[in-house]
Amino acid sequence: MNITILGATGWIGGHIMTQAKANGHNVTAVVRDAGKVTDGTAIKEFDLQSEHDILEVLTGADVVIASIGGRAAGDHDLVARTAERLLVALSGSNTRLLWVGGAGSLEVSPGVTLVSSPDFPAEYKAEALAQGEALKVFRSTSTSTQWTFVSPAAVIYPGTSEGAYRIGGDAFFTDEQGESKISVTDYAIAMLDEAQNAAHINQRISVAY
Repeated sequence: MNITILGATGWIGGHIMTQAKANGHNVTAVVRDAGKVTDGTAIKEFDLQSEHDILEVLTGADVVIASIGGRAAGDHDLVARTAERLLVALSGSNTRLLWVGGAGSLEVSPGVTLVSSPDFPAEYKAEALAQGEALKVFRSTSTSTQWTFVSPAAVIYPGTSEGAYRIGGDAFFTDEQGESKISVTDYAIAMLDEAQNAAHINQRISVAY
């Protein structure tokens, strides 16, 4: 499978790229600075804040995986804008779009999101809200692009695979200890499983132990 990864030099994007290559896929990294990819991965340079046609770096992909954040650029609106841009660019193609989402938009009770909880960490709130806006873009799109929005657990942490993970939907869920967590490696594995199986087309899913 030909997989193009946006944000491949980021923490989550980098783990997804490693997992995709380990699974034998043909991987292309779309990055702003090609000098940051030194392992021989195919590279295409693109700045998401530019006005250039993004389709030129997506052509040939069976699946596009986007791991986008606005913190580094100081522009959280970039997240929803990029979601819209990719949905439009890929419309009419057979390329699927998988999105690295956030946990903040998961519902702790019907209609009540995790990010609205009083104890939600303030330092992550802007990013969580930006991902919530991106989810709205996916759910309201009129394009024909097939997409999957993949929310991690509330805590995604460095670590190797710990085995089986669970797939949920919009509802926030925890393990037997009342914790919502997933290692970044298992999140990447879940993302690649979805890329390969196309089991949740035009849905938001959540991944946790």
